[in-house]
Amino acid sequence: MNKVYILVAEDDADDRFLLETAFAENGFKGKLEFVENGVELLDFLRNLKTEDANTDHPLPGFILLDLNMPKKDGREVLKEIKEDPRFKKIPVIVFTTTKNENEINRCYELGANTYVVKPVGFENLVKTIEDIRSYWFSTAQIP
Repeated sequence: MNKVYILVAEDDADDRFLLETAFAENGFKGKLEFVENGVELLDFLRNLKTEDANTDHPLPGFILLDLNMPKKDGREVLKEIKEDPRFKKIPVIVFTTTKNENEINRCYELGANTYVVKPVGFENLVKTIEDIRSYWFSTAQIP
């Protein structure tokens, strides 16, 4: 994983800034690619040259996916990613304010790899990002 990057789908500019800062606080040296809605996320993935392993844009290490976005929400995007053979192996971490148990179940049924409720406060965000990075880049074995 030489050029590890994380694809973040987040429509709120303040949340994008906080995420970028939290990753930096954790010493993340990779790249964060931001998209603002589900349509942009799917376009980003479809525009990758996935057939060439040496491309500058391999698949992301994981996708951090907000559920409540304009144009195409996270649920629709999650379903499409997990139904597409090119992208279904990309870990998708739902990262949202929604704590509803039915919503959590629905996301796992659609193929979410992890469901994380956005923490309150910057210190908690830094810790949560540290935990997510540690798990997906150090503990988990991903293809």
